[in-house]
Amino acid sequence: MEKKQMRRILIASLVGSSIEWFDYFLYGTVAALVFNQLFFVNEDPTIGLLLSYASFALAFFIRPFGGVIFSHIGDRIGRKKTLVLTLSLMGVATFGMGLLPTYQAVGIWAPILLITLRLVQGLGIGGEWGGALLLAVEYAPAEKRGLFGAIPQMGVTIGMLLGTIALSIMTLLTESAFMTWGWRLPFIFSALLVFFGLWIRKGIDETPSFKKVKESGEVPKLPIVETLKYYWREVLIAVGAKVVETAPFYIFSTFVVSYATSTLGFSRTATLTAVMIATIITTILIPFMGMLSDKIGRKKLFIGGTIGMALFAFPYFWMLQQKSVLLLIIATVIGLGVIWAPITAVLGTMFSEIFDARIRYTGITLGYQIGAALAGGTAPLVATALLNRFNNSYVPVAAYIIFASLVSLAAIWAVKERSNQKLDETHNSRAM
Repeated sequence: MEKKQMRRILIASLVGSSIEWFDYFLYGTVAALVFNQLFFVNEDPTIGLLLSYASFALAFFIRPFGGVIFSHIGDRIGRKKTLVLTLSLMGVATFGMGLLPTYQAVGIWAPILLITLRLVQGLGIGGEWGGALLLAVEYAPAEKRGLFGAIPQMGVTIGMLLGTIALSIMTLLTESAFMTWGWRLPFIFSALLVFFGLWIRKGIDETPSFKKVKESGEVPKLPIVETLKYYWREVLIAVGAKVVETAPFYIFSTFVVSYATSTLGFSRTATLTAVMIATIITTILIPFMGMLSDKIGRKKLFIGGTIGMALFAFPYFWMLQQKSVLLLIIATVIGLGVIWAPITAVLGTMFSEIFDARIRYTGITLGYQIGAALAGGTAPLVATALLNRFNNSYVPVAAYIIFASLVSLAAIWAVKERSNQKLDETHNSRAM
């Protein structure tokens, strides 16, 4: 394949993923700063924050359903068409959030409308990740699959970076202007990014792996049934491996925004700056970690990152407790910028290598989205509840990160390395 086409494929997987996660993280950050005051109004600020985080978590539980719907389309009709649908759905929901009336204007309808759009977002992201990943991985040469699979993973942090930059600019406004209209602008302008993403994907052909499945006449009628019947072990492995990638991530990037500002007294700007610096570093490191996995294997890299995550849990919170902006930045950079990078870089490629092409979209999506629902969206909620229950002690939250690491270590031992094997050679006879 010519370099120009390959470049377009990688950009398409990266841009789409970036846009989806820009929309998604925008909600997560605004949930901590705005929604608890304008949509989930309560006399007790902690209850308002918990309700706001609950709305953040809610979409994670709808993501597996979006994953089932769109991965069915992806395994039956193709990766490309599915990606256009998921991006369009996500874009409409995010744009709509920027136009919503507040609780003060329409009462209970405000949180109802917000939650509805949040669920639509969840459906879109449920199918987007698997398609973006497979677009890159199924085109990749075997010896570069780690690198190619890491590219769409960069979209997670690039999207987050875009969201953080947008909100950082908005927080330069006065408090009144930010709370009235400033927070809305990033949601509304996200429509421009969506149009760009759809244009990039227009010239992409279907992946070689899906073409081979279609030519062989082995397209499954019900991919979800076949996946759960013959590949349930692989799904469980993927769910378990996802835990350490997602729970600490949302603690380092979302929970820390409210914790550092409300509990420790850091400014909103300092906290968002720390997250932004760490995000830039992890974005740079992810492709290098992908390349490293092509040399030493996904499993070794993942295990190293997971052990590092467990060891850093208590030092991370201790550094925050010193109430130094410099230590806040260093702690966030080590956790989110360095330790998390190898874990997320190899995750998608590792998932794709344990599922057969016939049900690969469904398999990786189920594992990823169920893991995200169980451990990702709930992480800020669990961490806030633990703080509230244990008198603002960080010990239970640090223990929670260690627990997430142990769950993933247990899951990852079952993974067999397939780093140098062609994806089309991983066909599993169980489904025949």
